[in-house]
Amino acid sequence: MHSRDGRVGSGPRSRRRVLAATGGLAAGLVGVAGCLGSTDGVRVLAAGSLAAAFENGVGPAFESASGLRYEGEYYGTNAVMRLVEDGTKYPDVVIGADAELLRERLYPDHADWDAEFAANEVVIAYAPETGLGSRLAAGEPWYEVFAAAAEDAIAISDPDLDPLGYRALLLFELAEREHGLAGFRDAMAGKVARVADEPQLLAGLENGDRACAVAYSNMAAERDVAVRRLDDAYNFGDAAFADRYARASYTTDGGHTVEGTPVVYNATVRSDADAPAAGREFVSFLLENGALLAEHGLRVDDSLPRFHGDPPEAIEP
Repeated sequence: MHSRDGRVGSGPRSRRRVLAATGGLAAGLVGVAGCLGSTDGVRVLAAGSLAAAFENGVGPAFESASGLRYEGEYYGTNAVMRLVEDGTKYPDVVIGADAELLRERLYPDHADWDAEFAANEVVIAYAPETGLGSRLAAGEPWYEVFAAAAEDAIAISDPDLDPLGYRALLLFELAEREHGLAGFRDAMAGKVARVADEPQLLAGLENGDRACAVAYSNMAAERDVAVRRLDDAYNFGDAAFADRYARASYTTDGGHTVEGTPVVYNATVRSDADAPAAGREFVSFLLENGALLAEHGLRVDDSLPRFHGDPPEAIEP
């Protein structure tokens, strides 16, 4: 399959202002003001790449359908798991962008089941008016374009907070192996700009600070930026290439080693949630509304949903 360029659609403006979080885990993580602070609705702690989809679409639709208030907060998936593990956050629902990471970090103390409900793929977003962007638009091999990039011209999210960040590094490693590019991963790791706020990853393209960013397809769709699609062998979007993705690995600053996996989102209701019934209702809503997720750039095919562990009867659609 050949890479191709194109434009993708934009989503509506968010109804809530997304703020930078302070303290604890830190600068760069993002959340929604007032979230996770009350119990008369459902409280969701989710992967940052879902922020726009959930704030602009899923959350309001769930409120309309259920009569419950939706409260969402969004961080890199590594950070999401850490916030739950150390007791900093007490959500009803936890959602990650790396299915195995949620199981490794939350089972058995905080969860014993999860539901995979949507998929995604890694793309290269770019500003067409830049030198790098024009080369990508012209169809030049993306890895040759990246190799010629100046320091900080390309943005990735923080690999120690977020699977999108380490998938960018794994992408570089897979390209190095496939094309005999000695030292390509290390060279790229040394010159990319690392953005701690995943939902803000593409802001640099819009304000002229960056030429390219390694992003998820839905994020590019929400921001209406130009994209260069990657071959399925690189984009972490095709389960048929799972063995190939797994050839690359990354060890976080915390010493946790992850292998490349397809981008699959999974959700669970925390074992000691304050509002478990509301949590189950929200997860069921996700499973029953694949078309809504697809409207916001996520992929929901016939293989989804998939379950791990023993979900409550109320969860199964």
